[in-house]
Amino acid sequence: MDDVRASSAWVATHSSHVVVDSAGIEKVVDNIGPIPKVEWDFEGIHYFDNGPLTVQYLFVLDALNFCFWPDKELNYDHLASGLKAALQNDQSAFDADRLQKYTGPQLRELLKWPRPLPLEDERVRLLHEVGCELERSFDGKASNLVKSCGKSALKLVALVTRHFPGFRDHTLYKGHQVFLYKRAQIFVADLWGAFKGQAYGQFNDIGSITIMADYIVPAVLRQLGVLRYSSTLASTIEANSEIGPGSEEEVELRACSVHAVEKMRELISMKSGKQVLSVELDLWLWASGVQCSSLPHHRTLSIYY
Repeated sequence: MDDVRASSAWVATHSSHVVVDSAGIEKVVDNIGPIPKVEWDFEGIHYFDNGPLTVQYLFVLDALNFCFWPDKELNYDHLASGLKAALQNDQSAFDADRLQKYTGPQLRELLKWPRPLPLEDERVRLLHEVGCELERSFDGKASNLVKSCGKSALKLVALVTRHFPGFRDHTLYKGHQVFLYKRAQIFVADLWGAFKGQAYGQFNDIGSITIMADYIVPAVLRQLGVLRYSSTLASTIEANSEIGPGSEEEVELRACSVHAVEKMRELISMKSGKQVLSVELDLWLWASGVQCSSLPHHRTLSIYY
């Protein structure tokens, strides 16, 4: 995660389209009060049985957790609750051998979605990748992947990105490699939240992970005055025009969000004397954003978020 923090900080200091506003951070921190605790399953949309099947569910969920916006009616809740219902109906639905065989129409049927999913071929490809590598290296079980990390969030992110190429969320920006690892980190965060920091969710270094840079968090940070956009970028977002994956604008939106929240976290700790986790800030920001459906966000076709 040092790579995520360092490369995001580098982007923030060389950014052409997004500015991290120090005064905006100070204002937010002064007015925020205690960080509201957001329960992981606050709407009851996730599968949870307190055991290995929950880990399998979460890994499949986070393999597919990206790019909903091209379908105006589709959102994360549909994915989470659809997978939950599928598993409740058939507990073998996410067995590694079955993950390797799903087709697009079968995935739609699993989610009870009436039309093709955004980036459906990529979603199917990633299911196959997850099933194949789980079977090859972890006896088919995501719980074995988690057990092998020795209660280290850092090690689990490293294992996931090493074994599963679809989780390798990094790119080049002005000649420098930038690491973001959104879905690998959110798998850790989901485990920690679901199991309430115990059992499969116990990580001795949960403070090491950063926020999960997606569409929602940059939009919320902009609304709070923590991020400022160039007029060109603002116009592009407000016109709902697509921004290319790996473009300067897209990388800056995500990396500057990571850096800004790290600065928020440091300032909160300095002023209050209390440690706050990036994952707690992420949950709070994301929950705030999804409650405001009219919040304009950037639009990028990507498998990473």
